[in-house]
Amino acid sequence: MTNLLIVDDEKMIRQGLKAMIEREYPSVYSITMAGNGAEALELYKQERKDVIITDIRMPIMDGITLLERLSVEAGKEEPPAVIILSGHDDFEYAKSAIRYRVKDYLLKPIRREELFEILERIDKEGMDRQSSSLRQKQEAEGYRRELRIARLRGLLMQRETEASAAQLEELSTLQIPFTVGVVNYYHRDGARMNHGEVQGVLERLIGPLEHKFTEILTDWDGKLVLVGNMESFLELSGKAEAKELKRLLIGISSESRSPEQFRACYMEAYRALQYTFLSPQASFVDYKDIRAGRLSFPSPEEELRKLLNMLGTEREKEIKTLLGVIFQTDHLLHLDLDYLENVGRSINERVLDEVFRVHGEASVEVLKLYRAVGNLYNFSNFHDYYRALEHLLLSVNDYIIGIRSAHTEHADMEEALAYIEADYARPLNMAMVSNYVSLNYSYFSEAFKAYTGESFVLYLKKVRIRHAKELLADHSVKLAGVSEAVGFENSKQFARVFKELEGISPGEYRAKQLMERYSGQTEDKEF
Repeated sequence: MTNLLIVDDEKMIRQGLKAMIEREYPSVYSITMAGNGAEALELYKQERKDVIITDIRMPIMDGITLLERLSVEAGKEEPPAVIILSGHDDFEYAKSAIRYRVKDYLLKPIRREELFEILERIDKEGMDRQSSSLRQKQEAEGYRRELRIARLRGLLMQRETEASAAQLEELSTLQIPFTVGVVNYYHRDGARMNHGEVQGVLERLIGPLEHKFTEILTDWDGKLVLVGNMESFLELSGKAEAKELKRLLIGISSESRSPEQFRACYMEAYRALQYTFLSPQASFVDYKDIRAGRLSFPSPEEELRKLLNMLGTEREKEIKTLLGVIFQTDHLLHLDLDYLENVGRSINERVLDEVFRVHGEASVEVLKLYRAVGNLYNFSNFHDYYRALEHLLLSVNDYIIGIRSAHTEHADMEEALAYIEADYARPLNMAMVSNYVSLNYSYFSEAFKAYTGESFVLYLKKVRIRHAKELLADHSVKLAGVSEAVGFENSKQFARVFKELEGISPGEYRAKQLMERYSGQTEDKEF
């Protein structure tokens, strides 16, 4: 087994790395752990290690000091392969680590794929090690390249803060002039390719990207970012157009001669890429073409208010027309993207959020669609977004109509029950009650059963028998009088229905009530 030592002052990181490696490589590594360099050195003295994964900044003894001591301890023997962990972008530490045969440098949080890739590389090198100075130089250069990419990526990800000294050092080596491009590619089903797949597409078009571009990295969103001259981007665009790769989208910045403008150029390219959203035909957008002359309009407050009012009124055609007015679709290709983004947010907040606040959550399907249209850029182009939003609004329209219909039906049934309760003694029938609440006879029959769980006839019987039982408790009322008082045609019908529902005859029920009352009075006297 390969002896592996994990050194980090954070217990959760140590244990997390151990669990991660053991799950991926069961029975391959014998893993020990240490909380600082001093503890790690003692463990190394007790048993030599093949691979060491160590943090740089630790109490008692840091990672660089540990590497120095390990180098002395190893002597002429092969030193362990070392992987540096750090949450700090400190190149001076990294340079001092290179001479101790560091294999790679991982920034926290650690990606399991990167860690496994490094471990597998170390294992392969262990089986066929070549310790020539050329290989050492290549490893150092590869590490230097990765560190450079990490710093440049970090510069893209940070907001309007000043670049660090290390980042400025990297920027100073940019080839001048330079242009930044951001590239995206969508599959036919609308799913976005990852940056590795996009790079593969581009290299099939123009060959290895490092021959055409000086920097190749990814941004915070996983999009491919290229840095090079304008000619390389024009060549890429031309070949993509020749191959009719309409789903390959490229946004490029203006040309710059100032390295400090690197992030600003990236932001220009990113915005230019977003403008491909306006049309499925716009696959290449230069930032200089969108800087000025775009149309914008005041926020459509009145139209949004009307849209909210229309939902639930069965005005589908008018809703569709108003939506086009709100988004100014007649001017789509010339619109300022800020306008569309603001309108999209307003529809979410002023219309859809308000609908669900008032009427509650809709069906799962509607809510899924609602989450999708919450962001324009969940779609590859405006037309797909617009169709999804239109579908959502019509679904919400049907949802509100359904809710209002249910509320209306509920009120109708409540009115019908109240009518029965007040007039049960009359010769009622379903036609009379349905006419009273102004509902179609057949519809009323189905709605009544759905609401009460019983047919109209059975429900009316139960109401009359309930009131009959109250009268039977009063012994001054004759049985024939009870029958007439609760709406039965005759005593025979009354007796039959009473026994059908209660299991005994009206006379037996009255006698039972008398017995229970007498028994209760006797018990009271004895007490």
